[in-house]
Amino acid sequence: MKRHILAGVVLALLTTAIVLFSGPELQGVALLGAALGGALGLVPDRSPAQRAAGFAVGFLAAWLGYALRAAVLPDAAAGRALAVLVVVLACLAVAGLTRGRLPLWSALLGAAAMAGAYEATYAADPASFVTSSATTATSILLAAGAGFFATSLLGVVVVQEREQERAAETGAESPLFAPVDPPVGEYEGAGNHASARPYTALAVEAPSAPRRGMSATRPVDPQEA
Repeated sequence: MKRHILAGVVLALLTTAIVLFSGPELQGVALLGAALGGALGLVPDRSPAQRAAGFAVGFLAAWLGYALRAAVLPDAAAGRALAVLVVVLACLAVAGLTRGRLPLWSALLGAAAMAGAYEATYAADPASFVTSSATTATSILLAAGAGFFATSLLGVVVVQEREQERAAETGAESPLFAPVDPPVGEYEGAGNHASARPYTALAVEAPSAPRRGMSATRPVDPQEA
């Protein structure tokens, strides 16, 4: 937990420094980029390089989606919907072709970073896509890089702590509270009012009945008389 606190402090200081010593473009996306980059570093799925590569793929796919909207797609709901479809399918295709080595979730995170930072700017002036997209992309990548740098080394620690928590929860279950069979002769449950189980008696062999045609009494021996 101490490492998590340290990483959070580093992330907070980096984000604050970005806001203080940067222009208005970067200030507007500092929190978004730092939060997404921090999440990218914390999730212990694949190596940090593979997560970062997946993020870059999604980011580039989202940028190409805006390029399609500016070049050929109509500025309407149908055009925006088609751009979104292309971006998501591109992320899915890369994840499938790499067999998950570049995870889909990191690609979607990269697409979300670009879309969240640039949508309002693009909607205000679609004609200036080339210059405005470059400025926004640089700003959001710097902020996301700071967040990723602050938390990327905690992935293994997160896995270890989760395993320790599961082991502690398993060990906390006391066997005293485990369900047991009711003792013989007692009720099985207070709410069931089941009949008592009889005690198991030792089997006693009953005397065999006399065979048909034979006397039930012992014959008299002449020598004993």
